[in-house]
Amino acid sequence: MMIARRKLVGSLGVAAGGLLLSGCDRVAGTPAFRSFVEGTDGLTIDFTRLVSKRDALAREYTLTDLSPVFRANGTRVPAAPEYQSLMANKFADFRLRIDGLVRQPLSLSLAQLRSLPVRTQITRHDCVEGWSAIGQWTGTPLSGLMKQAGLMPSARFIVFHCADDYGASKYYESIDLIDAFHPQTILAWGLNGQRLPIQNGAPLRLRVERQLGYKHAKYVMRIEAVASLAQIGAGKGGYWEDSNDYAWYAGI
Repeated sequence: MMIARRKLVGSLGVAAGGLLLSGCDRVAGTPAFRSFVEGTDGLTIDFTRLVSKRDALAREYTLTDLSPVFRANGTRVPAAPEYQSLMANKFADFRLRIDGLVRQPLSLSLAQLRSLPVRTQITRHDCVEGWSAIGQWTGTPLSGLMKQAGLMPSARFIVFHCADDYGASKYYESIDLIDAFHPQTILAWGLNGQRLPIQNGAPLRLRVERQLGYKHAKYVMRIEAVASLAQIGAGKGGYWEDSNDYAWYAGI
């Protein structure tokens, strides 16, 4: 009998959970964990390609399936003064920057983002720690923003620069253009019919539903189109990828 993709990958996450200090929040830098992630990186990509197309839709649920509490992962409240100032003003001064290899750099307020086409989806968030939660996300499809900005032919990856501090750097993540233009990839500003809570990434977070939770960057401040990930962080495409050898492609 074939094992469901999410069940198999979820079991990998549970296995990894025994090597974590606190999952997505603080990862044990043990050789055993790094070996596990490095060893399953190719397996995850190959298995995902084997059983489904990259443009296949993640399962969507109903309102009756919502988790009673949508658990927060990673940072709960960014301490950076710039973010604290935005939060104090209820993000009235927030601007999302979209730049890099685009023909028309953008600077958009939350009001402008909310005025664009909207997508609402109820999906399951799977954390590498082994826990899951179902939430209703509302936001702006990333594909529309990329089209509005006008990607240059040399653009290959989309990088998300965030407000939360992780050591000496801000959190960052990246996806390729297949995921950037996936219909379920959105910049969410709502959760369960309400404004996105601070602990869940307000004012704006990425939802890339075909990947594990650490790819869903919170507190997104800037989106950059690049030709290569070589100059982003240590060159592996994301904070956890660079610091703890997480897989860059975390497909589920």
